[in-house]
Amino acid sequence: MDISGLIGRSPDRLTLVERRRFIGLWVALELYTPETLPLRRIEAVGRNVIECARQLKARGLDPGHFEFVALRG
Repeated sequence: MDISGLIGRSPDRLTLVERRRFIGLWVALELYTPETLPLRRIEAVGRNVIECARQLKARGLDPGHFEFVALRG
C-alpha cells in the first residue's frame, strides 16, 4: 500500500476510493493555531499513533504539535 501520496494533502480532499483504501490508518495533522494556516495537511501516516509520531520525529517535527486521527470511510 503506497501511502506516500497522502503526505501534504488535506484529508478533506481525499477521494472516496482513497478513503476506502486507507480506512483505519492514522494520520497526523498539525494543530490549528493563529500562526498556522486553517488548511490542515497530512504530515504523517501510519498504522498507529506511535508510527506517526516516529515519522514526525524523523523529520524534526514535535509530535506534541499534532493531532492524530484515524481515517474513516
